This record gives sequence, structure tokens and C-alpha cells, in this order.
Amino acid sequence: MKSTLRELSAPLVTAEKPRAMSGRHWGYVFALLGTILFSSKVIFVKLAYQPSAGMAENQLEAITIMALRLGVSAPFYIAILIWILRRRRMAGAPALAFKDYGLAVLTGMLGYYICAWLDIEGTKYITAQLERLLLFTYPIFVFIFGAMFFGKRLTGQAIIAILIAYAGIAVIFTGGDIAVGQNVPLGTALVLSCAALFAFFQLFAKPLIMRMGSPLFTCCAMLGAGTAIFVHFMIENVIIGDAAQSLALPARIWWLGLCLGIFSTLLPSFLVNLAIGRIGPQASAALGMIAPISTILLAIYILGEPFSFYDGVGTLITFVGIGLYTYWDKRNAH
Repeated sequence: MKSTLRELSAPLVTAEKPRAMSGRHWGYVFALLGTILFSSKVIFVKLAYQPSAGMAENQLEAITIMALRLGVSAPFYIAILIWILRRRRMAGAPALAFKDYGLAVLTGMLGYYICAWLDIEGTKYITAQLERLLLFTYPIFVFIFGAMFFGKRLTGQAIIAILIAYAGIAVIFTGGDIAVGQNVPLGTALVLSCAALFAFFQLFAKPLIMRMGSPLFTCCAMLGAGTAIFVHFMIENVIIGDAAQSLALPARIWWLGLCLGIFSTLLPSFLVNLAIGRIGPQASAALGMIAPISTILLAIYILGEPFSFYDGVGTLITFVGIGLYTYWDKRNAH
């Protein structure tokens, strides 16, 4: 029965691996890959906000971008969910409580609807690099909330590593050239609110992933968020707006929506939740600080955003903090 349950919670796109090949070290790999893919989201969003034929800059609404994103990925989540439930039934796995499904849906609404709206709306007003640096202050909230409400233990080594990593981000924020935009205070407030709520999402998701398995939890969470996004879009554009006008978008916006749905939503959502299930929310959050580095590189070469000497110094310091945390976390796990 234990073997069966492990198979049901294995990644959907790979065959079952020996236990030695699916432990904590795979969690770090999943966290890094998922983080890099998730970090590409802000690049696609900034490209979508750029002016198009017949559409001024930032005229596109955040909920429309979210609807495109989930509209692309939702059919995949539905198909995968049906496949998972069929596998569980054929394997004779014990039925999960209805409460677990409901909690997964609500957790998904928090992480993939509320947080996503705050982040995408905030991105409208600030640079992609600043958005990512602000968003990935969420490990601080994970550590604080984990200690306050979830009984997590904070080691001195982890605190030192996090402080080093965020000292690097502070150098970039204060000395770099990226704190510009149409309304930096508003954008900053929205993205920081997203960071705080996303910390709660990670902490709530951990026990659900352990009970349900990462693929099943991910499908329920994303479909719950998709339902909330659909309702929001319908209210805003059908009841009090014009849905036809909202969907009369240039072809490039539809292509960007496709990229958002596949590469910045579907794939990383499974990778990150697999990582949380293996190494926990705190380690996943710390490794997630690689995202500012990934976003900086993408923003420079795709969006043409600036990158100064201070940005480079801060990047190096952040890498040192991430490396120390990873080393100490793996050593303390043994």
C-alpha cells in the first residue's frame, strides 16, 4: 500500500524512480526549475502591457491576463485531475476526505487568484526586476508566519543566510536603477501584499500536499483559482462591462497568454508543489530567491531594462546567501 501511494504522488511526466532518486535533492531541482519558469511570468506580463495596434500601454486589465493564462492551462488540469482520480480508484487507494479537496480549492484561490491578481496589477506600475525583488521577500514572511502560527523552528544559520541574501536584494533596490515606473508606491504595495499572502499559501499547502500528493493538490488548487478568475472576469466584463471588447485582443496578446498558461503556470505549478512536498515551504522559499536573478537577466535582454554595477554586487551577495542556506539546510536534514 505504501508503494502504491508513492506511485500516485509521483510526478506525472516521469516514471517512478527509486527512492534514492526522489528525495530532498530532487526537491531542490524542482524548486529551482519551477522558480525560473514562474519568474518568466512577469516578462510575459510586461510584454502584454506594452502598446499594441489599437491598444494603449497598460490598457489591458490584470483579470484579462489572468483569464487568458488559466483559460489555456485549465483544460490540462482537468484532464490530469481525471487521470489521477482514475489511477487512485484503480489502485484501490483510500478515499480522501471531502474537506481536503475543499481546502485545496480554497488554498489555490489564495495563492493563484488573490496573490496573482495583486502581483499582475502591481506589475503594471513598476519594472519587472523590481516586481520580482519585492515578490521574493515572501521567504521572510514564510519564516515569520511559520514561527508564529505553525510551530516551525528557525535556526540561527538559516536566519544568517536569509539576511545575507536579502542584503544583496537591498543593495539592488537602493543602489540600482530599477526602482522606476508609473506609480512605484502603489505597485510596491500591491506586490508586497502578494508576497505576504503567498507565504501563507506555502504554509497551508504543505500538509495538504503531504496528504493528497502534489499532482492532485495542484490540479484542485489551480482549478479552484480558475473558477474564481472566471467569476471575476464575468462580473467585471459581462455584468458591468463589455466581454466582446475585452476579448478583442491583438494576436500577440493571445500568444503571450498561451506562453503564460504553459510555461509560467502549468509546468512550474507542479514543480514548485513537488518541491514543497519534498523539502518544505521554508527551503522552497529560500531557493525561490534565485528568481530575481533570472528575472534580471530576462528583463535586460528581452525588455531592455537597465542593470547597474550595484545590481551586479547585490546579485552576487544574494547568490552567496542562497548557497549558504542550501548547504546548511541539506546538512541539518541528515
